[in-house]
Amino acid sequence: MTTVEGDPVRGRARGTAPAPLSILDLATVGVGTTPAEALRTTTELATGAERWGYHRFWVAEHHGMPGVASSVPAVLLAHLGAHTRTLRLGSGGVMLPNHAPLAIAEQFGLLEALHPGRVDLGLGRAPGTDQATARALRRGDTEGAEDFPDRLAELTHFLDGDFPDGHPYAALAAVPRSAGRPPIWLLGSSGFSARLAGRLGLPFAFAHHFSAANTVPALDLYRSSFRPSAVLAEPYALIGVSAVAAGDEQEARFLARSAGLAMLRLRQGRPGLIPTPEEAAAHPYGPAEADFLDSWLANVVLGAPGEVADGLERLRKRTGADELMVTSHIHGHERRLRSYELIAQAYGLTAGG
Repeated sequence: MTTVEGDPVRGRARGTAPAPLSILDLATVGVGTTPAEALRTTTELATGAERWGYHRFWVAEHHGMPGVASSVPAVLLAHLGAHTRTLRLGSGGVMLPNHAPLAIAEQFGLLEALHPGRVDLGLGRAPGTDQATARALRRGDTEGAEDFPDRLAELTHFLDGDFPDGHPYAALAAVPRSAGRPPIWLLGSSGFSARLAGRLGLPFAFAHHFSAANTVPALDLYRSSFRPSAVLAEPYALIGVSAVAAGDEQEARFLARSAGLAMLRLRQGRPGLIPTPEEAAAHPYGPAEADFLDSWLANVVLGAPGEVADGLERLRKRTGADELMVTSHIHGHERRLRSYELIAQAYGLTAGG
């Protein structure tokens, strides 16, 4: 992997790690906990991630999901920035169809002013919620995912302050605006954003953790579509990976089933808090539900720390990803933090931030 000194996009392997390792967090709210407790855990996780040697810490926008407290990434990132020093912080992602481009440019311009050189702006084109909630977020705005390229161009012009003469917004400015600005990442789980990121020469983040079958085709499409830009001279891709480390494979699978049951309920239109692993183990799965859970668990890298590190490295080599972003939505404050710490140690990250 090529690295460029001072490049805000490219991650750097730390210690003996073969590639940079990062974290995607949703401020997970489990059964028996509150959103306030979940956000305190996220803050502790971010400070731990910096200490353990992770490169980035991204939070995701979701709405109408009781088990997710990260509904407004910009607010949470400002808070996390105040509790960390060197860790890159970003959105994984902000759902562009839900917001006016000017509003995002102002939010992330402010974040860049608060925490210069540490902010990533990851953008998605899905609503991150159900259609009724999406309509409530957008009110009279009829634009949607199909308008994503136009909205992206508008957002980029607001961030750079370079609308062409004669454009309706040429006289407008997104403030505050710093000397630098957050790099834009495109997020996706299919080929649309992969192709667009390649064509625009932007870094690309693929959601392997819920679209594993599409990972290699999407990354191949990104690389084949890539055109060098002022941002990147060559492609740079990271993939999101569900991972759980524990004492052994049996314990890790036991913990991972709680997130699997939460995902099953979400797919059934019944989003809720993250269940305990005991509840997940006792759930009366029907045949179709059991098949879903088995399929979901098959894409989780889990086991003892060394097994997880080996699994992550096999996945990185198979996909050619430049960076891995692990996510672990298991129940329990101490279990989650310990899983991430074990993964960092086993993968070879340097502790000390």
